[in-house]
Amino acid sequence: MTTLVRGSSDTLTRDALTVLQPGFTGTTAPDWLLRRIGEGLSSVGLFGRNIATPGQLAALTARLRAERDDVLVAIDEEGGDVTRLEVRTGSSFPGNYALGSVDDVDLTRAVARELGRRLAECGVDLNWAPSADINSNPDNPVIGVRSFGAGTELAARHTVAYIEGLQSAGVAACAKHFPGHGDTSVDSHHALPRIDVDLATLHTRELVPFRAAIAAGSKAVMSAHILLPALDPDRPATLSPQILTGLLREELGYQGLIVTDGMEMQAISSTYGIERGSVLAIAAGADAICVGGGLADEETVLRLRDALVTAVRDGDLPEERLADAAARVRALADWTRRARGAAAEPGAASQEGTAPGSGTEIGLVAARRAVRVTVGERPCGPVTAAPHIAAFAPVANIAVGDDTPWGVAAELSALLPGTTTGICTSEAGTSALVADVLAAAADRRIVAVVRDVHRHPWMAAALDALIEARPDTVVVEMGVDAAPPRGAVHIATHGAARVCGRAAAEVITGKVAGI
Repeated sequence: MTTLVRGSSDTLTRDALTVLQPGFTGTTAPDWLLRRIGEGLSSVGLFGRNIATPGQLAALTARLRAERDDVLVAIDEEGGDVTRLEVRTGSSFPGNYALGSVDDVDLTRAVARELGRRLAECGVDLNWAPSADINSNPDNPVIGVRSFGAGTELAARHTVAYIEGLQSAGVAACAKHFPGHGDTSVDSHHALPRIDVDLATLHTRELVPFRAAIAAGSKAVMSAHILLPALDPDRPATLSPQILTGLLREELGYQGLIVTDGMEMQAISSTYGIERGSVLAIAAGADAICVGGGLADEETVLRLRDALVTAVRDGDLPEERLADAAARVRALADWTRRARGAAAEPGAASQEGTAPGSGTEIGLVAARRAVRVTVGERPCGPVTAAPHIAAFAPVANIAVGDDTPWGVAAELSALLPGTTTGICTSEAGTSALVADVLAAAADRRIVAVVRDVHRHPWMAAALDALIEARPDTVVVEMGVDAAPPRGAVHIATHGAARVCGRAAAEVITGKVAGI
């Protein structure tokens, strides 16, 4: 590849920098990032590693804008299981599946508005959310509770409400993962998923929420690293002209920003490499290259910049296509800058039209409404003394990450001091696992906390054996509630956010009606 003069400020090089949305490490902006912003870099992506407190985040974004006042600051803040603002504590907002289970679009709109307000307060103006995917495959390892649900129209109406709420706070929404990641059994962080459905199914199912998102004015759409042979048998959506230009731009009429999912994900990087993948994505119709979840350094930015410039000079990428992509990035940056100004005007924070109970506690209100309680054949009353929690821990997917706590331990301990917790994994056999739980619990009530038990045979077997030994066990399902209810009391929270744990703890202890 041709080596370019580092720091060059010609139009082509600036356009190449403009279409990148890189991440970085640390809670302050490194010097290299500030330099590249000065040279034309128009976007920065934030992750949990960049955030310590709201005040620190606000200072960070202010420093970025001191270099360039229209820089786009993006984040992957879905709420629920996927949180960056509260990566170390768990989210104050339930995720999409909880909101879909309530099915109150005013509530969804209010939650998204409050989330957007908090993001805007910290200087973030592009949120890579919501997930508009339909969870048509309950065994999906990466979408699950990130989806509003398996219903096509349900997903569409809540996608619209989320976009309206978020953008009313001055934060651009990004509907993902186009053209729909819900019917996959492979995580694109690890490999390339393939969806073998016909065009009719795609149009009547997967594409419906995205059509709704476009009609609602979503400022951005994120592409998926998935192969859909009915649309393009050769290239994943992120790299497909037929899908990004032919379908999304021309057929669906979308004129906003198209951003890729993380290019370092194995579905792209292990097959095409991030440099070639980025060139192919822009050529296919993408406008912004998201990279930084795992690659977050200056060298990556320069490699991608140089790859794009070289592709134009070698005739592999039309210069007009790169210029058009850069113009769309700048157009969104201009919208966010104007939106920030409007939000600062007197009276802009009005809560007119929000759901009852909205405001800073709207997340807990929503989490409580999402709880579903099923009493078993041998019901038991509320837990009034410190119980033992058996937390069945599956491997977290990369989108959620290992840093975010989940479960009911913290919230239940606050209500019932002395509560203990044991972590149960697939490494122990069923008999040993159950024996350990029974020994740790002694004569105390057991609260078994699970996540997507239907996807983990080891978890289902151990849970059944535990309930057989202790029929008064309370079961809390914090994932997709596809398995039949088990236990004396079965509580489905429809997500594992901190507020979902609190809502479950209130039911377990009888602080709210349920048992």
